[in-house]
Amino acid sequence: MKLLKTIFCLLSTLQIFTACGQTKNTTFTHEDTLRGSITPERIWWDLKYYELRVKVNPAEKTISGSTAVFYEVLKSYQTIQIDLQPPLKIEKVTQDGQELSFKQDGANAYMISLKKQQIKGKNESIVVTYAGKPIVAKRPPWDGGFQWVKDKSGNDFIATSCQGLGSSAWWPCKDHMYDECDSMLVSVTVPKNLTDVSNGRLRKVTENQDGTKTFDWFVKNPINNYGINVNAGNYVHFDEVYAGEKGKLSMDYYVLPENLDKAKEQFKQASLMMKAFEHWFGPYPFYEDGFKLVEVPYLGMEHQSSVTYGNAYKNGYLGRDLSGTGWGLKWDFIIIHESGHEWFANNITYKDMADMWIHEGFTNYSENLYTEYYFGKEAGTAYVIGTRKGIRNDKPIIGAYNVNNSGSGDMYSKGGNMLHTIRQITNDDEKWRQILRGLNKTFYHQTVETKQIEDYLSKNVGRDLSKVFDQYLRNTKIPVLEYSVEKNKIKYRWSNCIESFDMPVKVAVDGGKMEFVYPTTSWKTIKGKSDLKVDENFYVTAKIVVK
Repeated sequence: MKLLKTIFCLLSTLQIFTACGQTKNTTFTHEDTLRGSITPERIWWDLKYYELRVKVNPAEKTISGSTAVFYEVLKSYQTIQIDLQPPLKIEKVTQDGQELSFKQDGANAYMISLKKQQIKGKNESIVVTYAGKPIVAKRPPWDGGFQWVKDKSGNDFIATSCQGLGSSAWWPCKDHMYDECDSMLVSVTVPKNLTDVSNGRLRKVTENQDGTKTFDWFVKNPINNYGINVNAGNYVHFDEVYAGEKGKLSMDYYVLPENLDKAKEQFKQASLMMKAFEHWFGPYPFYEDGFKLVEVPYLGMEHQSSVTYGNAYKNGYLGRDLSGTGWGLKWDFIIIHESGHEWFANNITYKDMADMWIHEGFTNYSENLYTEYYFGKEAGTAYVIGTRKGIRNDKPIIGAYNVNNSGSGDMYSKGGNMLHTIRQITNDDEKWRQILRGLNKTFYHQTVETKQIEDYLSKNVGRDLSKVFDQYLRNTKIPVLEYSVEKNKIKYRWSNCIESFDMPVKVAVDGGKMEFVYPTTSWKTIKGKSDLKVDENFYVTAKIVVK
């Protein structure tokens, strides 16, 4: 488990701290607190292992099954919180074969009373039995849940996606990101004409007498809740072995039969992705569980070792280049972006959804690095700068803590451009690459807070970047380098920024070479006759002013 090293403050509904710069009148409910905070009923136990068994009935659009929850007692306490979202219902909970009583707190949280004395240091388990009709995804993966559709041949085609919504949308669990299981069994029963593909490696397939098959998948590595998935369809399979930094890596592909030829061509990009990202980020984090691309009826999602794909076998984002530069049409957005999450989301995972930029900012930035790896540094630079056109600066990137709240969608391209800017400050490409690799080594299979990432980058870049992070993560303003020209002198300073903002930036004076200057919010002076141009790699603007 990725054990929380610092104790979170347990906040009541009226004591929620919002992220710096958020709208003050934002309100959250008791339900939000139960979902997003480390409650007293969560903090006393350390999740170790899940054994999830679920039977999928597409004819009725229902599921049923159980979750065995294995845990270590950290502190004696007699109530355990398990989450499950309606219309699903918990039917029974047992410990050591003895049935337990429970009650709901709000719609999603079940408070289970434990009869057995919970003793610190002991390993215990409960079994939660449940059934019902799960939430149906309206606009997956953004508005997720279960998806029930048919393929072109009339076969059932089923998938889950639940980031943000939470995995408790379809199975009972400890639905908070700070605590991950060390390993997990995902056992899925589907009609016998279908194949289920879930996370990890397939251990066995069992043919049942009721016309179904059960697929047992085992995940050997820690995994976040939303990374677990069910994908059931009339799949065909092909594979390859990739010679990677840690040895041989199995790469498996599951697609619908009519798309096999297209997939064999398009999925060649998967091994190209692996080569580029192992170069930039270090070894693939889940060699023991392998890597899979699985076709689904929605766009795609970063489910750990079971990355889902629905980009219509086109380059770009459904055939569009999000950067507007042409470079985004050189590769398949879903293969590259969602696979990039194996390093940033699945290996390094946020503890609180407010820090979702750690997933999306770094993975957006991985698109630029992939482009650079295969098409050159100028191409990568053009791509990341091109994505700025989608930045809205509507609200801070960091959301409100302890209420399952994410910040602005700018966490993608603004987050990527912030990282690109920090690379310029580092001013050493190989050092920057080692910093990215070091992140994945230092925080290997861990859940983290934003401060840990900020501190790591400041330490390894060799400069206090706290004001840079405050400016781009917690503020909506883009810094302006103001300057004026007076008698062979150029005066300059930062404006439209937070107090004491002090980021270095490269500028060219009078058409000369790009060199660093070190602006603050007070005026400074350099020699110059007519003009100052800012390096466009820095996500800032410049404006001449008359003093």
